[in-house]
Amino acid sequence: MRLHKPYISAAAAVVVSSLGIAAYQHLPEGNPTPAPETAAVVQDAAAPATGQPAEAPAAPPTTAPPKPQYPDRLPGLGPKTLSQIPANARQVVLVTGAGKKSPKSEVVLYERVDGGWRPGAVWNAHNGYKGWTDEHYAGDLHSPIGVFGLTDAGGLLADPGTKLTYHRSNAFSTDATGFLGESLAGSFDYVIAINYNRQPGTSPMNGAAPMGANRGMGIWIHVDHGGPTHACVSIAKAHMKQLLRVLDPADHPVVVMGDAASLAR
Repeated sequence: MRLHKPYISAAAAVVVSSLGIAAYQHLPEGNPTPAPETAAVVQDAAAPATGQPAEAPAAPPTTAPPKPQYPDRLPGLGPKTLSQIPANARQVVLVTGAGKKSPKSEVVLYERVDGGWRPGAVWNAHNGYKGWTDEHYAGDLHSPIGVFGLTDAGGLLADPGTKLTYHRSNAFSTDATGFLGESLAGSFDYVIAINYNRQPGTSPMNGAAPMGANRGMGIWIHVDHGGPTHACVSIAKAHMKQLLRVLDPADHPVVVMGDAASLAR
């Protein structure tokens, strides 16, 4: 009995080839020419014909986003005002009044970065009931125009995480009412002392007045109560907490405050 060579179909050859076994096809006797449907060795689709691993396509080149350009000088300030800002100040709380006699203003925190002044958000604020003055006196209901340091903070509530020296005291509580009949309760939950006629490095409650008590004292940035102040600047409670957490004595923060026309001098 004569045994024939085993025959493997083209489909089977593909399976065998995929297992790394050389595929072959039976050739009928007497016909040395391969049949048209001879199976070729199947290459791994994931590898090139050379047998080397396929290279991952090159990642497209990435372009770094351009650096934001910040103004090299604080907007809205004239030469007189700019000359009063210390050279080492890298944080400026800019309070711009809506008008010389207006109790409304806007607050923006500027920080010195990359040679320019990066602005923060614009916050609505209140200032003195009768607006602004270059020469403030006790009880005149104006906020003083000028540039003043910010070194000390405090309030009725616990320190929210400021780097400024913080003085907590129950003395910051009040049950008074404002000019519009609004309650002042909570207005002094957080305060930042404005260094106008005061001794820096002391509690905001310190009554020392180097220029004399008649020139007014106790002028702060504090929590807004929905109406004008006696001379302070007030902003929303959430903004007070944010400002307290950002101000850093190492950046020598100052407040620049006044109506727009006066600040532009």
